[in-house]
Amino acid sequence: MILRAVTAKIILFCLVLNFVSCNPTKRVKENERLLTENSIFVNNEKSKDNDLYNQLYQKPNSKLPVLGIPLKLHIYNLAKPNPDSSYTAWLNRKPNRKKRLASIYSQKQVDRIKRGYLSFHNTLKESGEPPSVYDENKSVKSKNRLEAYFWNRGWFNAEADFKSVNHKKDRTRVKYWVTTNKAYVLDSIQKQIKSPVADSLYMLSKKESILKAGQQFNTDNFEAERDRITFFFRNRGLYHFEKEFISFEADTLDTNHKVKTDIIISNREVTREDSTKTVPYKIHRISQVNIFPDYSFKSGNFAQDSAQYKGYTIYSFDKLKYKPKTLANAVFIRKGDVYKDLDRSLTYRRLNELGQFRYPDIKYQPDPRDSTGTQLIANVFLTPRPKLGVDFNVDASRSNIQDFGIGFGGSLLIRNVFGGAENLEIAARGSVGSSKEAADANDRFFNISEIGSDASLTFPSIAFPVNTEKIIPKKMSPFTTLRVGLSTQKNIGLDKQNVTGSFFYRWYPNETLSHKFSLIDLQYVKNLNTSNYFNVYTNSFSRLNEIAQDNISQINPAYFNNNSSGSGLPNLIIPEGANGFIRDLRNNQINLTREQEQIARDIIERRQRLTEDNLILATNFSYNKNTREGIYDWDFSQFRFKLETAGNSLALLGKMLNLKENSQGNYDLFGVQFSQYIKLETDFIKHWDLGKDNIIAARIMGGIALPYGNASSIPFARSFFAGGTNDNRGWQAYSLGPGSSGGINEFNEANMKIAFNLEYRFNLFGDLHSAVFTDIGNIWNVEDNVKDEASRFTKLEDLTELAVSTGFGLRYDLDFFVIRLDLGFKTYNPAQTKQKWFQEYNFANVVYNVGINYPF
Repeated sequence: MILRAVTAKIILFCLVLNFVSCNPTKRVKENERLLTENSIFVNNEKSKDNDLYNQLYQKPNSKLPVLGIPLKLHIYNLAKPNPDSSYTAWLNRKPNRKKRLASIYSQKQVDRIKRGYLSFHNTLKESGEPPSVYDENKSVKSKNRLEAYFWNRGWFNAEADFKSVNHKKDRTRVKYWVTTNKAYVLDSIQKQIKSPVADSLYMLSKKESILKAGQQFNTDNFEAERDRITFFFRNRGLYHFEKEFISFEADTLDTNHKVKTDIIISNREVTREDSTKTVPYKIHRISQVNIFPDYSFKSGNFAQDSAQYKGYTIYSFDKLKYKPKTLANAVFIRKGDVYKDLDRSLTYRRLNELGQFRYPDIKYQPDPRDSTGTQLIANVFLTPRPKLGVDFNVDASRSNIQDFGIGFGGSLLIRNVFGGAENLEIAARGSVGSSKEAADANDRFFNISEIGSDASLTFPSIAFPVNTEKIIPKKMSPFTTLRVGLSTQKNIGLDKQNVTGSFFYRWYPNETLSHKFSLIDLQYVKNLNTSNYFNVYTNSFSRLNEIAQDNISQINPAYFNNNSSGSGLPNLIIPEGANGFIRDLRNNQINLTREQEQIARDIIERRQRLTEDNLILATNFSYNKNTREGIYDWDFSQFRFKLETAGNSLALLGKMLNLKENSQGNYDLFGVQFSQYIKLETDFIKHWDLGKDNIIAARIMGGIALPYGNASSIPFARSFFAGGTNDNRGWQAYSLGPGSSGGINEFNEANMKIAFNLEYRFNLFGDLHSAVFTDIGNIWNVEDNVKDEASRFTKLEDLTELAVSTGFGLRYDLDFFVIRLDLGFKTYNPAQTKQKWFQEYNFANVVYNVGINYPF
C-alpha cells in the first residue's frame, strides 16, 4: 500500500510537469483576478521579513523555488470542478457506452471505475492549491493587521495603506506601505503587589526582569515577563499562583513617546460556599511524600506493605517489588522542601526514563494535620509495566553483498531484574541470503548466513566505586549499561566472528545536552576465511594479477591456472598462486619496475591489514548538544563530539608482564596484535526554517584517527569511508577516495575525513517533497602505513582533493518515516587527471541513493 501510494504521487508529479505551461487562471472567473505577488514597503524600503508577510490574510499561490512555477495551482487546475457530473456526461455522451460497459463488466466493476475517476480528481484537488483570487476585504484586514503588528512592537502611531496593481487582464499584485513614525520606549516601571510574600519574591528576582527602562515597547516582552515571574513564584513555594494573576497598566498620555508601566500582581480569589474573597499568597512546603509503586484503579483502599526511606513513605498494595532507595532516587519532591514545579517535572521525566511504569501521576493535597494552610502532601501514583516484554521483527533486503536476503530477530526485555529498576534485554538476530559469488557445488539458494546475539543490563545510576552524586547528580538522569554481543558470518567476505563488550555511563546535564562515557569498549574480530580475500577484493586481485602477467617469465608456472584472461595470459590461482607470488615478492625473488613495486606493496599491506584479527580495547567520551524541541521543530542545531583512545592499558600491561614482541616489534595478546590509536570525531548540523515547508539544512563533519605505539594502522571497523546515501551522494558508499586515488578498491577507507553538506528542502504537493543539494568531502590517509601519495594528506594543497557532488531528490512523508530518493551527480572529481569539473555530469554516471528519513 505504501509503495502504491508513493508510486501514484510520483506518476502524478511527472504528469503535472507536462501541464505546467497551462494557463494558471484556468479556474479564475471572468470578473476575478489572480493574486500573483505581495510587496510590503516599510518607510519606503521593500521588506524581506517573513514575519511581516505572515501577517497578510491573503497570499499568492506557492511556487517552486528557482523555477517560479505555481505547481500546486496547476495540479488543482487539472481536476474537474464537478467530477461527478463530468463522469455522468462522459458515460451518456454515446448512447451505447453505458450498455457496452455493462455487457463487458459487472455493475460492481462499473461502479469501481466511477469511484476511481472521482478519487483521482479529488486527489488532484487535495494535493493542489485553489487559485488565490484577489479579495479587497482581505487586503483591508491585512492593512489593519500590519498596523497592529507594529503597534505591538512600540510604533503606536504606525500607519498602513495598500494598492492593487493589475497586470495582464486577469492578474494583480498588491503593494502595502507602512509608515512607522516614532517608536515608544519604556520609562519608569513600578509595581503594585498586594501580597507581602509575593512582593518579597518579586524584589528577589527584579534584577532578572525582561522589562528594562529605555527598551522599545514590545508586547512579546510583557508576555515573557509574565512567564518569568510565574516560573519564579511557582518554584519558590507559591503553589496557588497562576499567570493570570499578573497584569500591566501602561500610561502614554503626554509622556513624549515614553511608556510608564505598572506591574500588578493581585491576590488569589477563594470561593467558599456563596462568598468570594481574596487572600494573600503563602509559601507552601512539602510535609510528606507518599509513593505508590503498584497503583491501579483496581487497587484496594489499604496497602498491604510499606517502607520508609529518607523521608519517603512507600505503600504497596501487593508485596513491595522495588527497593525503597530506587524509588526515592527517582522522586525529586522531598519532605521539608518548598513547593517547586520543577521538582514535579524532574520526577515525571525520571520515572518515564526508568521504563518501569506507565502513566505516572503526581497529586498534591493539603495536609489535614496542618492549621496554617501551608503544608502539602505529595502522592506519587505509579502503574507498573509488565515484567516481560517481547518483540519480533522480519525484513527483506538486497545489497552489494547479497542478491536477496531475509533477516529476522527478536528480543526479550526483563524489567526490574534485581528490584532496583534494572532492565535486562536479551536479543538474537539472524539472516540468510542468496549470493552468486558464494554459490556452492550444491547450488543452494540460501548460501550465506549471519547470526548474532546481544545482552544488555541497564542500571538507573552511576555504578562506580566512588560516590559520583556531587559530579553527576540524579537530576542529570544517570544510567549505567553493561553490554555484550557475539556474531558470526558464513560465506560473507572473510567470514568474521565478532565479539563485543562495553561498559558505559550516560547522563543529561540539561534538556539539550547529553554525555556518554564508555569506560570499556571492547571489540574482537576474528577472520575465519582469509584465503577468500582475493575472491572478495577482486580489484586488488586484478591489479596483482596484471603485475604477475607482466612478469610471467620470472614467476613459478605453478602459480597460474590454465584459464587465460582477455590478454591470452593465464591467471594467478586463488589463493595458492597469489600467496606464492606475494611470498616471492617479499623474498626479493622477482624484479619489478618502481611503479609495479609500489602498487604491489600497497596491495600486500592492505591485504595484511584486512585479514589480520583485531583486538580493540578503547575508552571514549561523547558530547551531544541538540536544541531540537520536537519532531516538528525544523529550526535547530546539533553539535556532536567524540574522543576515543585505544590500547593504552594493554600497552602498559605488555610492559609490566614483559610480553613477547612479534616480528613487527609489537605486542600480541592471545595471539592478536592489539590496536593502539587516538580518534577524534566532530559533527555540526544546522537547520533554518524559512516557513511554508522550506528548509535549509547544513552539516559540517570531520574526523581523524592516528595510530601509534603498538599499531601502524587503524582497524577497518574504526576507519572512515566516503560516499553513500547519507554522505557524498555522487559516489556510492566506500567508492570515494582516499584522496585522488580514484577509489580503486572495493571498500575504500582511511583514517581522516572532511565533509560538508548543504541541502534546500521544499514541498512539491501533498506529502511529496523535494530537495536540491551539494555534498563536498573526501577521506585521506595520515601518519599510517599507507605510502601511496595520491591517498595521503600531507599538505594544505591536498584540500583541492575535496570531491563535489550536486543533485536533487524526492521525499515522500509517511508521518512515521520518510522514503527518500536522491540523484547525485559527480560535479568535481579529484581522481580525474585532466578535466575534473563536470567530466561525468550526466545521467549515464548518476548515482541513485535510496534511503529512509533525511540524511542529516
